[in-house]
Amino acid sequence: MSEATELADLYSAVEESARLLDVPYAQDKVRSVLTAYEKVLATTPIAFRMGTGRRYSNDVDWRFPVPTDGVDPYTTALAHGLLEPTDHPIASLFLEVAERCKTTFYGVDFGAASGLKKLYLAFPADDMEPLSTLLDLPSMPRSVAENYDFFVRHGMDGRQMPMFSMDYRHRTVNLYFNALSADMLTPQSIRSIFRDLELPEPSERLLRLSERAFGFYATLGWDSPKIERSAFSILVKDPAELPVPMEPEIEKFLAGIRRRATDDKFLYYVAVSSSGEEVYKFQSYYQFQPWLNPMLQSDSSPA
Repeated sequence: MSEATELADLYSAVEESARLLDVPYAQDKVRSVLTAYEKVLATTPIAFRMGTGRRYSNDVDWRFPVPTDGVDPYTTALAHGLLEPTDHPIASLFLEVAERCKTTFYGVDFGAASGLKKLYLAFPADDMEPLSTLLDLPSMPRSVAENYDFFVRHGMDGRQMPMFSMDYRHRTVNLYFNALSADMLTPQSIRSIFRDLELPEPSERLLRLSERAFGFYATLGWDSPKIERSAFSILVKDPAELPVPMEPEIEKFLAGIRRRATDDKFLYYVAVSSSGEEVYKFQSYYQFQPWLNPMLQSDSSPA
């Protein structure tokens, strides 16, 4: 299959994913993203993700990694008009993290309805970053340092960060943690996390799912000292392996979405907002590459 045919097939799959969720398909925005990073699309893994709840049900996200030996994805996004220049600290943060940390690849996240959303930096699976590395970066939200004690209390202060991301639409960052110990995932420990976040008591469904988690991530921003969202991530080969039934809308989407991946992976997330709302998300692959496997092991996979 030619690269042109593969790219046309990808455009079609993204449009189809929007139709399955009954969300708008922003053809021009999608085309702008895929044109900007067109050179890597034939050989890179390509994932899709959707979720429940108000925040996640109005779009379907697509994401792919890009190599670190070319132009960084933030500069590319500016050059192609995918992001507007701004004097907000988020404009400097990608390059600050890239200069401070060793990275294995970058990543791009875009919505079928909304265009470019996030950029990622992935750290080596065998040499992940400690959170302390990022605390003193000039453009990092103060809320990250202000919540450092929370991460220490819950065992996430070591070299456990496989990935860091910036959401340019909401002006937030995501901190990802892996290599979680079993002690961190007991119902008692999860309830302790919820108490520290001043959240309502977690549901039994959330407790059952979080016991299977390999990762945790937290969303923080510049406008609030609070952790805005947190999530636990579970890796399974088959959705039937989940300890709870999957949401009907996710089942319907999985049954209809087109895939080309032969070595498929399935990531399931249970997320909680600062209001206490529990939402459920999944990620699977349209196109997969074996080199990504080390990042999808239980002790090193990003959410």
